Amino acid sequence: MGRALARRCLAAGAGSCISDLGEPKHRRATMAEEIVSFCTGDELKALAGLFKTTAAAQAFCDKLTIVSEPPLADRLAGIEEGVNTFFLTIMGALVFVMHAGFAMLCAGAIRSKNTMNILLQTILDAAVSAICWYLVGWGIAYGDVTMGNGFIGMPAGYAMADWSNLTTNSGAKGRWSDWFFQWAFAATATTIPAGCVAERFNFNAYLAYTVFISAWVYPIIVHWVWSPKGWLSGFNTVNPLFGSGMIDFAGSGVVHMTGGLAGLMGCIMVGPRLGRFDSNGQPVDMPGHSATLVVLGTVLLWFGWYGFNPGSTLNVVSLAGKDSALLYETSGRAAVTTTLSGGAGVLTALITTFVRHKAWDLISVCNGALVGFVSITGSAAVVEPWAALIAGIIGSLIFDFTCWLWLKLRIDDPLCASPMHGICGMWGVLFAGFFATEKYVGQAFLNGKFGAFMGGGGHLLACQVVGILVLAAWICVLTGVLFFVLKMFGKLRISPEEEQAGLDVSKHGGSAYNYDHGLNKPDNIKI
Repeated sequence: MGRALARRCLAAGAGSCISDLGEPKHRRATMAEEIVSFCTGDELKALAGLFKTTAAAQAFCDKLTIVSEPPLADRLAGIEEGVNTFFLTIMGALVFVMHAGFAMLCAGAIRSKNTMNILLQTILDAAVSAICWYLVGWGIAYGDVTMGNGFIGMPAGYAMADWSNLTTNSGAKGRWSDWFFQWAFAATATTIPAGCVAERFNFNAYLAYTVFISAWVYPIIVHWVWSPKGWLSGFNTVNPLFGSGMIDFAGSGVVHMTGGLAGLMGCIMVGPRLGRFDSNGQPVDMPGHSATLVVLGTVLLWFGWYGFNPGSTLNVVSLAGKDSALLYETSGRAAVTTTLSGGAGVLTALITTFVRHKAWDLISVCNGALVGFVSITGSAAVVEPWAALIAGIIGSLIFDFTCWLWLKLRIDDPLCASPMHGICGMWGVLFAGFFATEKYVGQAFLNGKFGAFMGGGGHLLACQVVGILVLAAWICVLTGVLFFVLKMFGKLRISPEEEQAGLDVSKHGGSAYNYDHGLNKPDNIKI
């Protein structure tokens, strides 16, 4: 019977088969107005060969039927928005995982008596920055990207007011995941200085700079560099700086320079830890208490960087097929260059440390990986893979030199976070001015100027230099003033007695490690 039905359908045409498929004829008339067949006659014949019977082929087509309301374009737009929202939410979550990395890295790199303090700060960085980003941060950084001026993103978006009507930085209307993703970046910039000033900073001073960075210093920089209205922005097509604008794809300058240079100013103002330098000014080694935690933190940060850089496309699907290809190509390329630069940083650090100390140093290798990631963050989407190796190698060498220089200047940075994020962040910005390619800049940015070493002239390089100078001045002056005022009022540093005892005991009422040595127990306990 099945074969007979197939022959009858093929002879009479696909339309005559509907009633034979079990659909009541009185409903068929109604459905004709609602449903448009997914398959043409030729497609149905082809499917019949695949499914062996036309009935099975027609049933398959019915499953793919498109209801005329809502229109197909609206349905596809909903799918596009859903995919992009999911993509950005997952990428933001990966960026937030970096807080676990910072917590473990910082805890392992300092002495055990200050572990609770640095862990508490990491948690509070996320919480305080979230409130600040909600109240004023987003509004200052972006607001509605169709409004504002070159300096600040006013007058919309404070406390997410009228959110559903705002055009966000991804080009969507009121996309919630845009706020979430950008907050994760703000939290990262805010947590970097904690490593620079660890083991002697007053907790109230820490809270002050956390609020100040996440509510004012960082959002202004975001607007300048990433908002379409920003005067430095590579997304500014109306009056871009030098016809180009600054390229900082995922934040070598915006995020890492902000955190690193703010931490540097804190180091300078608060002074070195007790005993860090001897009477002759020579550095005294103060190693961290857990290499295990340092490695765990490094791997978590490495993992999180795959949200940081690839996620900075902000979208991964577009209804325009060509645009969609540019998005996922750019995101994938950013993952590759991030990996290669980090790997190059690791091997460079391994070799240079062995040359100096004749030992394969684990902590130096971890630092090399992170330096490589910072160095490529600004240009991850716009350089070739071979160039990413150069970014990591030179970044690692810059880091080693800067750490040596800081000790000569008696600047005590327990995690070397200011050389890693501040100075290598500068290198990451500058690197794009040399090695950004014409093709990849055209995919990720709007103004088409590319690297000097790639035949693009000096327009982009000039923008990168201006960006470095302006960002450094903004960060150092504002945070320097804040730390100076706190120091004047005696609120910047803890007392020598508290520092000697450790912040965990003196400020947080306990210790991260509770050892039971069996002391003060009765001697007559029998086992």
